Amino acid sequence: MSRPPKLDLAAIVAAATPPTRKSADIVQLDVPAPRAKPAATLKERARQMSVYLEPPVYDQLRDLAHTERTKMHALMLEALDLLFKQRGARSIEQINEAEGR
Repeated sequence: MSRPPKLDLAAIVAAATPPTRKSADIVQLDVPAPRAKPAATLKERARQMSVYLEPPVYDQLRDLAHTERTKMHALMLEALDLLFKQRGARSIEQINEAEGR
């Protein structure tokens, strides 16, 4: 049983290439206008930081978030804002405004 001839890349490209056009032919391409790049998500912009909490501390934070119907992340940001205020540093809002966000 004979094997079919092995094709090389040059033969495949030559077979797929359309015939050459005359230099007088003009080809119009429908190219969509470039879109504005969407703003990056917080996950794309931010740096991740791990916080290790003892189980009772974690449970209390989770319970507060549940009671206040908010996320633990929001409470952590609120805590950081209070820390910044105590230390005389800029608030998260002020930092974001300065960065243009």
